[in-house]
Amino acid sequence: MGYQLSAVVADVELLREETRELEHAVLGGLRQDFALLPVTPRLVEDLTGAPPDYTAGEPDPEQPFTLVLSPALTGVLARWSRRGPIAYVEAAFAGGLGHQAAVVWLGGARSWGPRFDAVFDGPRGEWPINAALVELGVEPGAWIDPFAELGLHVERDTAGWLAHGRRGLTVDYWDELAEEWEERQSGIGQQPDGPRSVGDWGIP
Repeated sequence: MGYQLSAVVADVELLREETRELEHAVLGGLRQDFALLPVTPRLVEDLTGAPPDYTAGEPDPEQPFTLVLSPALTGVLARWSRRGPIAYVEAAFAGGLGHQAAVVWLGGARSWGPRFDAVFDGPRGEWPINAALVELGVEPGAWIDPFAELGLHVERDTAGWLAHGRRGLTVDYWDELAEEWEERQSGIGQQPDGPRSVGDWGIP
């Protein structure tokens, strides 16, 4: 099963305030009072007044994102970051192969990144999205890394995150469904014994 992500991640109240007038903004709730804003062509047009551009080839360290971060788009994100740190994160995986990249703005300017990885041979905490989330202030928790701690694994693509946001789901929704099913099957309330594993992200 593949995985695709193109999104802005920041404090939920920051994103709610900055996107309240945008027609095509949909926020997906994450843990620790963060939210995810799926970046779609219509959203980019809302933000910049022009359709997005995409790179022709595969992303690499020199051109880390599939989405071209135009001056107009980065200007909007930099402006938002005056209220708190903002990350743009991107990932694409299929058959265990793929890449991820991230960049962070704070105080009206780029403060970290961009970083890109398609090998994932370094420590998990140094992978681009994990490292960017730490820059946002994500705290360690029961899950294996910041990516899973916020719940970025619960939807597999932009369409999933749009549905997630429109339905007002929490990132614990699928765990809650599984627990309800277990309770119905066993007749007793069973809770997980410990932190869950999120398996391979490729996002390894």
